[in-house]
Amino acid sequence: MSIPQTLAAVVLALLLTACGSAPGATQAPTVPPAPAAPTQAVAPDAATAAPVAPTQAVAPDAATVAPAAPTQAVAPDAATVAPAAPPAGMPAGGPPPGGGPGGPGGFGAGTSFTATAAFADVAYAAASETQKLDIYLPAGDGPFPVVVNYHAGGFKFGDKGMIPGALGQALLDAGYAVVGVNYRLSGEAPFPAAVLDARAAVRFLRANAATYQLDPERIAAFGQSAGGNIAAMVGTTAESTSFDDASLGNAEVSSAVQAVVNWFGPTDFGQMDAQAAAQGCAASDQTHSEATSFESAYLGAPVATAPELVAQANPITYIDGSEPPFLIQKGDQDCTVAVESTAMLADALQAAGLTVEYDLLVGVGHGDTGSTPVFEGEQNIQRVLTFLSTHL
Repeated sequence: MSIPQTLAAVVLALLLTACGSAPGATQAPTVPPAPAAPTQAVAPDAATAAPVAPTQAVAPDAATVAPAAPTQAVAPDAATVAPAAPPAGMPAGGPPPGGGPGGPGGFGAGTSFTATAAFADVAYAAASETQKLDIYLPAGDGPFPVVVNYHAGGFKFGDKGMIPGALGQALLDAGYAVVGVNYRLSGEAPFPAAVLDARAAVRFLRANAATYQLDPERIAAFGQSAGGNIAAMVGTTAESTSFDDASLGNAEVSSAVQAVVNWFGPTDFGQMDAQAAAQGCAASDQTHSEATSFESAYLGAPVATAPELVAQANPITYIDGSEPPFLIQKGDQDCTVAVESTAMLADALQAAGLTVEYDLLVGVGHGDTGSTPVFEGEQNIQRVLTFLSTHL
């Protein structure tokens, strides 16, 4: 190649380099940088976050100082004690907002029941995997009188293991068998499924009393909050055919109980908001008639537009004079289920000439939420035992 030709080649190469590519090469496209991650706060994982503390200050002694209604029941030292693993049927992180005000949740800060079941996960019916119960037996030889526990949870959450610990142990020590019952929750089947199950459990226990060392003629129903409503329904519907379901078994056996203990259960869903307002409770406690409430989910229809279902879920509807003795206990500061919502059942039983004992416990709300137990305090536990020994 001559010198002029060499110079020409060099010049051409320099020009191509200035343009950014050699002949035949493909230039890579320019890629814009990825956007920066958002700086907004991200909500914690509900499966691991501790439940939110009440939005108000609560005095240490709930037995003497009336706390306002919390957004949800919180254990005595929720700020420093991590919540225990939730029972089956309850979402991780504990009950959601509405398990306190807005629905009969009954998640009080009572002690945990630590006894070991003599018979666990016993199927009392075959319509659902939910229909199981646990039987706890006292020391000695039976047959034992029975207290059947219907758990709290707004008809939506909860498990048969949710038995008040101090009361449950006191019952065992006093010679009672204690039975925890799972019933179908509102997410699985709406009303009347829970009541059908509650009655079926009694029939099963009575039909199989000899197998489990139980006294078939001495059975009491006990419940807190939503469970209190169910226990009351069991107590008032023994003579009603509305809740007979032969498919759940033991159709020829009575579902009657000989006593009922109702801790702060609701009675008439349709009146709950007005009762809360009359008591001076917050607006957040006046949402029972809304379509999203626990009570509406339980009925399978909004409380405000389903008066017939509301009446059917009201234990007063079935009072006919054949009801067993009732012990009804209520906290005078309860806004989750207003005082009158529970008291009205005692009034109706008394008006019918039935045996009913009604206690309004001073300075306590929807269950034991303070550091000093009231419902599960020694004095009140003895009160319950005295009632049962008198009538069972």
